Amino acid sequence: MQDDSKSGSDRAMQGIRVLELGTTIAGPFCARLLADFGAEVIKIEPAEGDPIRSGKRHKNKPLYASSLMRNKKLIVVDLRTSAGQDLVRRFAAKCDVVIENFRPGTLEKWGLGYDVLSSVNPGLVLVRVSGYGQTGPYSQRPGYGVVCEAVGGLRHVTGDPDRPPARANIALTDCITGLYAAFGAMLALRHRDRTGEGQVVDTALYECAFSFMEAHIASYEKTGYIVGREGAGHTGSVVNNLFKTRDGNYVHIQGSQTNGFRRLCLAMERPDILEDKRFNTRPERVKYGHEIDDIVAAWVGERDYETVERELSAQDVVFTQIYTMADIFKDPHFKARNMILDVPDETLGTIAMVAPVPRLTRTPGEITSSGGSTGRDTREVLTNVLSLTAEEIQHLERERVISIKS
Repeated sequence: MQDDSKSGSDRAMQGIRVLELGTTIAGPFCARLLADFGAEVIKIEPAEGDPIRSGKRHKNKPLYASSLMRNKKLIVVDLRTSAGQDLVRRFAAKCDVVIENFRPGTLEKWGLGYDVLSSVNPGLVLVRVSGYGQTGPYSQRPGYGVVCEAVGGLRHVTGDPDRPPARANIALTDCITGLYAAFGAMLALRHRDRTGEGQVVDTALYECAFSFMEAHIASYEKTGYIVGREGAGHTGSVVNNLFKTRDGNYVHIQGSQTNGFRRLCLAMERPDILEDKRFNTRPERVKYGHEIDDIVAAWVGERDYETVERELSAQDVVFTQIYTMADIFKDPHFKARNMILDVPDETLGTIAMVAPVPRLTRTPGEITSSGGSTGRDTREVLTNVLSLTAEEIQHLERERVISIKS
């Protein structure tokens, strides 16, 4: 789908088959990353569909699910039945990776623990995503990204200092965890390729959130400093804040480094600030941060955004307006880089999606299909992957172990 793709070229994950048992976001996001680069991903859903299908819709089409389920083969299997569990064991024998994000112990309860799955496929990589990990006193707690990012420390540092902790209006920690899970799968596959041995990738939402607190861990351990919320600013970095223009636009300006601060002062036609002892070194700017931020805020506030943009750009200042989705859709850089793709869709004709990232020059990612209806590929997958006969498939359907789109 991308203009810079090499037609017919090998894809980075070509030849890797993945069974996705996960629901909602973290596990499916991990699988989507692998699918974008050529892995054959078989997603198992319950007959009522993955909960992600309940999001915003257009013409009764779940929009987020269309992207999160892209490039995947979609089948319905009831994992709570013995026959459904047997199908998973048979899939495990033919897959390189299994991804799941149930509460720890659920797979074991179904007779699908790693000891069982690896007995039929010693090279299998089992990627496990959970709130608090497979072990420890919190392992049986229900865990969602928004809760686990609070446990991991991210919520405490998000928002304004005079208000309660805020959150990003996206599934931030689920996506962070999905990235780590995909990274773990790649590491485990690398080991498998060298040794033939599979392993378990234990990925916990709270740990993935906590890992992003790296800059503040040693500060607490050595000095007792507990980092807090700084709003749009940044601890120890001045000028590095959000400012409002006369016509109501928000602009983030980063001028904390020596050269960056100099360019900002020249853009404001205030070279005298460079000689002010309160501001002429980075430590002093941090010490007198409110004062210099007030000067910048006054300068920005007296001008419309168009003027601010022109004058900051003339001095090569690091800045940006705060983009909305509407801004992104009309931005020339996004367009030049093909970051929003019009993907063919069986229901809507086309649907906009973010392009695969990162960009690889020899084996780029590709979107071959948007996410489709529940059970769309059940018959095809059971026939081609597990070699089930038509009679066997009909029997499973009659017993409601599987569901096939009519």
